[in-house]
Parts: sequence; C-alpha cells; structure tokens
Amino acid sequence: MGDKAHTHPGAAGRAQAAGHPTSVRNVVLVGHSGSGKTTLVEALALTAGAVNRAGRVEDGSTLSDYDEIEHRQQRSVQLSLVPVEWDGIKVNLLDTPGYADFVGELRAGLRAADAALFVVSASDGVDGSTRMVWDECAAVGMPRAIVVTHLEAARADFEEMTRICAEAFGGDDPDAVLPLYLPLRGPEGPDGHAPVTGLIGLLTQKLFDYSTGERKESEPGEEQSPLLEEARGRLIEGIIAESEDETLMDRYLGGEQVDVKTLIEDLERAVARGVFFPVLAAAPAAEGARQGLGTVELLELITRGFPTPLEHGTPRVTTVDGRPRELKPCDPDAPLVAEVVKTSSDPYVGRISLVRVFSGTLRADQTVHVSGHGLADRGHEDHDVDERIGALTTPFGKQQRPVSHVIAGDLACVAKLSRAETGDTLSAKDDPLVMEPWEMPDPLLPLAIRAHSKPDEDKLSQGLARLVAEDPTMRLEQNQDTHQVVLWCLGEAHADVALERLRSRYGVQVDVVPHRVALRETFGSKAAGRGRHVKQSGGHGQFAICEIEVEPLPGGSGIEFVDKVVGGAVPRQFIPSVEKGVRAQAAKGVAAGHPLIDVRVTLLDGKAHSVDSSDAAFQTAGALALREAASDARIHLLEPVAEVSVLVGDDYVGTVMSDLSGRRGRVLGTEQSAAGRTLIRAEVPEIEIGRYSVDLRSLSHGTARFSRRYARHEPMPPQVAERVLEEARAAS
Repeated sequence: MGDKAHTHPGAAGRAQAAGHPTSVRNVVLVGHSGSGKTTLVEALALTAGAVNRAGRVEDGSTLSDYDEIEHRQQRSVQLSLVPVEWDGIKVNLLDTPGYADFVGELRAGLRAADAALFVVSASDGVDGSTRMVWDECAAVGMPRAIVVTHLEAARADFEEMTRICAEAFGGDDPDAVLPLYLPLRGPEGPDGHAPVTGLIGLLTQKLFDYSTGERKESEPGEEQSPLLEEARGRLIEGIIAESEDETLMDRYLGGEQVDVKTLIEDLERAVARGVFFPVLAAAPAAEGARQGLGTVELLELITRGFPTPLEHGTPRVTTVDGRPRELKPCDPDAPLVAEVVKTSSDPYVGRISLVRVFSGTLRADQTVHVSGHGLADRGHEDHDVDERIGALTTPFGKQQRPVSHVIAGDLACVAKLSRAETGDTLSAKDDPLVMEPWEMPDPLLPLAIRAHSKPDEDKLSQGLARLVAEDPTMRLEQNQDTHQVVLWCLGEAHADVALERLRSRYGVQVDVVPHRVALRETFGSKAAGRGRHVKQSGGHGQFAICEIEVEPLPGGSGIEFVDKVVGGAVPRQFIPSVEKGVRAQAAKGVAAGHPLIDVRVTLLDGKAHSVDSSDAAFQTAGALALREAASDARIHLLEPVAEVSVLVGDDYVGTVMSDLSGRRGRVLGTEQSAAGRTLIRAEVPEIEIGRYSVDLRSLSHGTARFSRRYARHEPMPPQVAERVLEEARAAS
C-alpha cells in the first residue's frame, strides 16, 4: 500500500449505486466522543472529491448538517452514512455516535458494515467502551484497523499511542497491532511544537509529504533511516506471522529478501481475514488544502485491505415460520433479503429507512414483504405485511440522490416505508424471509412521563409509537400497577434526546414525573374484620353484613378466598359478591394504595335481608370487612427484588460490590468471565437501582454492563416501609 499515484478524482468521488458486490466496501467508524470520527469522514470525503475544499456538497450543506444534534450540547447521536468513491470502489462510511447512551446506533452500524475502523485520539487514548466494542468485533471475526487522530495536540505521541493500542487491542498477540506508516514532523514552531507534515511508508520505504496540502511522494532522507529500520523489521515479521504461506517465515529467517509486493498482498489478506490490525495516522486538511494527512493511505487500506461484502457471511435467514433458509452469500440474483438498520424522520419526505441489502437486488417502486421483529416487549409491533418501496436514494449531506436499484452488499435509503422499523427484514412478497436480529442493548433507565396538557394528551400515544419505531433500544411501558407511562432508555442523554424529539419532531410536550416501583402489600399477622353496609333512606334499601378472617400465606400464593359460612347466614347467591368485593379492595390496597397479595380470606358469617340485600351491597360489605381487618393487623410492604448480573473489569470489582451492598443488595457470587473481567451476581431491591445504569457507568468508567430480571417481592425493611407509608398518608 502506498505505492500508487493518485489524482484528485473530483466529482467521481461522489458515489452512486454500486454495480457489483466486489466494488463495495462497508466500513463502520468506531470511537469515543471527541476522537474525531466525523472530522475524519469529512477529510476522507474531501480527499475522494465528494466535497469541495470548504467541506461542502453541491447544495452548500456540510456532511454533518443531516445529523441529529442534541439540543444545546451539539452532540451527534445518530448513525449516518457517507458514501464516497475511490479507485472505482464505492466506500460506504458509517459514522457512529461516540456516546455510550447511543450504543444501539453503534450496533446498527456494526450490522451494516463488513469492517471496522477504530478511531483513537492521540491525546485521549483508548477508553473502556472502545475496548468493549473491539471485543464484540473480535467475537464475530470482523476485520479491523486503527486510525490515530489529533496528532497536532501538544502531548500527542504516535509511537506511544501505537504501544497503547497494541496493549489494549492485541490481546495475546500484540505484534498483530502494528503501524504501516510513521508520522514525519516538520520544524518546530514558535511554541516549540513540531507539526506532523508527512508519513513514511514502512513497506514501500517512501516518504509522503502533505505539507503543501497535496500528497507528494519522495525518497526518505538519510536521517529517516534509523526511524525506519526497527519498525519496518517488526512490521514485516508481523505480516509474515499471519501469512497463509507457511514457508515464508522460514525463508525470511533464513535471510531471503521478501518482495514488497508479496508483503503487501499478504498484509491485505491478513487484514481482510481479521487477523492483523494495522495502525495508521490521519489529520484533516488545512484550510484550502485538498488532502488531509494520511487520508490517501487510509482509503488505500479500505479499498485494498478491507473485505468485500462477498467475504462477509449473511446473518442467519429463516422463513417466516422459522424454517432455516440457505442463501448464496451476497448474490444480486438471489432472493431478496435486506434489513432496515436505521429509521429516521425527515420533516419534508417523512420516514426514511437506511437499508443494507444482503441478498438479491432492491428496486425502486417494487412491493416487498416486511417481517419483524420480536420486540413486542419493548412496545414495537410485530410485522408481517406487504409494502411498496418508494424512492431509493443514496444520501449525501442534505441531498438524497435517486438510484434505480441497490444490489446485494450495498446500502441505500428508502422513503416512506410506513410499517417497517429498525431491525425489520425486507424480502420478496412471494418468498417472505426473516433475518436473525442483531443483539439490542436492554434499556434500563426508566423515564416516567405524562402529557403536559390536554392537546398533548391527544397526541402522546401516536408520538410515542413513532418514537419507539425509530429506536429499538427504547422500550415503551404502560405500567398497569402504577398507571404510569414509562420510556425505558439507555442513559440520561438518550432520555434527553427522546424528550426533545417528542417536542420538536412530533409536537408533544411532556412532563417528567418520579418513577414509581410497583410495590405490594400483605398481612403480617392474622386478623378479623366485619363489613356492615346497611342503608335505609326510603324506598329500596341496602343491607349486607359479613365477617371475615385474613391470614398471611407464603410468597407467590396470591389471593385465596374460602367460604366457611354455615346455616345460610349469607345466602349462596351473595357469596361470590363478597369475594368480588374483597378482590376489588385487594387490588386497590389496604394501607398505601398498592395491591394486596399472599393472603387467605375466609368468609365465616354474615347477615342478609330478604328485600334489601343485593349483589352490590355484599360487594361493598366484603371490601369494608377487608379494610377493617387491615386496620387491626400489621401490614407489610413488599418490594420487587431483581436478580442483577454485572460484568465488570477486575479493577472495579471491589468498587461495584461495595456499591451493591450499599443498595441493600446481597451478592450471591462472582465468577471469572473473559480475560480481565468478572461477573458479579446479586439480588437488589428494584427501588435501589432505578438509576443504576448511570451510576454503574460512572463507577466503572464506562467499562461495565449489567442485566436485571424480576425475582420476587419480599418485605421492605421497617424503616423504609414506614417512610413509604408516611408519604402515602400525606398524599391522601
């Protein structure tokens, strides 16, 4: 790589639809916020000729104009696609958010891509969340490369950063993470800082000077030889170690000179197989310049070293009734299988779906089958409908350029798919298929909301439905116990963006209210109650008396009703009425307004009137009897307890376990997981972990994950229960 001359391709850099899967590269950019991903995408687009020197498209917009920006803080929070062309290859650059709250957008980018470019800032290093994404890519064998940015920073050190990357990403084989080029610094400026002005190719032993704003190739001087020798030898050994030619290492160690062309071909194959991970350097172009430092080298790596879609296996495909279906990988002539990897709304054209075609060819105006997607528990409908494809376009800045078709391996936008949501499969209407969904992170931060006004209440349901249709990482809950509408989000920033979208995009103003945990009540001791409902006010009266006994039952027993009336004191036709009244009162609660569970209610005696007794009267008497029994008994509040599993780096195990104990948690055990990571299992009251997703991120510096599931309800500690009861009394 680096041995070809390149001219500025001008308009050719603005990619259209691909003609064959071999002429496509799908690359996702990964890195923490501030690492320079979006700036790098713009620099690559400039070098490829897709934008002008001012970084603008033909319509005057910039590439970032179409990003969703969080209000006030100007943070990109959506996956965005920028297609460019280089050496006849269409490169789909997928820019992902760097904030942990938007990991769903990152996962979508990983699904749509065939290779990943990890962007690391020379001044900030590698954070924990970036390492976790690297491990995700390693688990599926995705090819990866590393780009070091911010070399202009005063404390930037490319060599040190390369060492850190090898340590963070190399695992047991740090020699699989090595630089292909070394930065060349110019003379020191007045501030004592020497800017990076060029690169030295370790394989080609060529110098690429960017100091004039355009890449110029020359021979390195004698002063660069010591810099080259050690790094070049290590790189050659690293490439040969991953070579498919098992004799090459023996020949090299025996003194044979390996041809540079052979080394480059072996490097490209090792990168495409995901066993060698080159490190490159890049910087944006200076004002008025046509090429940013390292951008040509990076485009060469992408087009020559990263795999084509043909080399990336298709996710598992089944028929709609679950039967496996084998498809030839990435065949434009095979049955259509495409996936919606992102859904967004445009104020002018409505819903826009970003689609990756895995098999077959997607054409404008054709009718497709929409299948998906198994997220009913998050408020998303399952789909099994036919829809007509609207316009097919390829995005660029604010422009949507029409294309007639999209072949297997390529990406494009589809307008006005009204039913399809993120994660849904598009297939031929006469041959409906479903792709196995990618893993969606579980939203664990609750946001309880209510409409701000009556007009907002009328629009709330539709606004929420459209909001969750765009974002499968969000879960909508209509809690039947607390009667709250709850949006479950991935973090505070995710919640803020959801509220802003409701307001600005769907015209719905909501108020955030405290999230309530679904508590329960039960009797702590046996008690008796008498319900007397006797009224006579002229005409037909009301008469019902019943006597009950209430006793606690083991957890999970629910409400048990027993009839022990003798002698017809309560006529048989009214006994179900007593039970109905008891159960209705139990659902409302007897102390703090929470449902009563795990008790046996025994009807012992009562009285009736031949004229004035009725179904309604005995329902009321049953409810009164239960309330009276509760007034003479100890009532326990029961809180839900969750089983929590926390996967955390070994360095933070003590901190996390201490924090769980402080939340009234019981640590059940720990076990070693992946290298350097521990799984902690605990039981924690749900009332204590409402904001745990936020707090855990802070405790572990973004390196931990947790899951939770309901275990059971159990009694609250007396001091906590008393506080809840006092709040209930004050509210009433």
